[in-house]
Amino acid sequence: MTSTTPALGTGALTHGPRRGPLAWAGAFTGFYPATATDLDGFDPIARFLYAARSVILVISAQSAVIAGLLAATDRRFEWLPFVLAFLGYVVLHAISNLSNDYFGYRRGHDTEDSPRRRYTLHPVASGVFTMRFLATGLLVLGVVAAAIGIYFIALRGWAAVGLTVAGAVLLYAYDAAPRALKELGLGEVAAFLVWGPLMIGGGYYVITGRWSGDAFLASVPYGLGVASILIGKHIDQAAFDRSQDQRTLPVLLGDRRARVLNVSVVALMYVITAVGIAAGALTPFAAVILLAGPRALRALQVMGRPRPDAPPAGYVGWPLWYHRVCLVHNRAFGWLFILGLAVGAIWPGSRIG
Repeated sequence: MTSTTPALGTGALTHGPRRGPLAWAGAFTGFYPATATDLDGFDPIARFLYAARSVILVISAQSAVIAGLLAATDRRFEWLPFVLAFLGYVVLHAISNLSNDYFGYRRGHDTEDSPRRRYTLHPVASGVFTMRFLATGLLVLGVVAAAIGIYFIALRGWAAVGLTVAGAVLLYAYDAAPRALKELGLGEVAAFLVWGPLMIGGGYYVITGRWSGDAFLASVPYGLGVASILIGKHIDQAAFDRSQDQRTLPVLLGDRRARVLNVSVVALMYVITAVGIAAGALTPFAAVILLAGPRALRALQVMGRPRPDAPPAGYVGWPLWYHRVCLVHNRAFGWLFILGLAVGAIWPGSRIG
């Protein structure tokens, strides 16, 4: 498999619009460009969105929606804080993706034979961006994120300062710090904390102005789902990471134990959801996540076996293997979780206890 293999296919790039809002929307719908030439003719915003790996930004959007629906269930929902939290989460995630690529390339980790360079184009190494264009884009995103942070600090006070600082520290520490969290076996834990308790539990607070233990409990299943995606990815690239002294959790644990851990993480998504229903943090409608069961079983089956030495015929996204099956599962789980919360927001009195 060559270094130009796309992660999810490129058909939409060749047939879809290349300029304007429809082209921008296409960056979020599930296609990674394989090479820089795939972006020929796209306007600068569309090129920037594709290079920021916007298809994965859906996990931040889902976290924001979950926080909003929990607030709606408690009849404390406020539109403007929700919209700004949604925008802020997506912007910060885009900054993280681009920062990850920038520092990975600058530190020599994103070499031509690295997994990062094989499943989709690298915005710097591919030449699709100049460093000046990347810096400008990051500056614009940073200004937007800072403005949203200032708004919430003015609205919610010192608690919002704490949440903002926690988010900024984790964003910096994950890949920009001299010794990044992902090099210390803590990146996967950080992913759980950010997309679970921080974004959902903290998001509930900035939307409503109140803390909620139920919201933090409800944040755990989705945070685990995001962690499973990252654990799967780091298992896939463990051999390369080991050669680069990148001590991710799978590198520290070894292949078999890392796969056992990820099986446990996926299973716990359902166990904790059941606990949340029993405790009254979630309505029984959240049980609709069981419809994602077939994809969960598929993920468990795949992780129960060693990765093949070569991709099956027609497989796209190699060398990502466990990552892809966990991503497919979490996307289905997330939308079903949101569906259950939405119905529960209509009938909040259905909660147990």
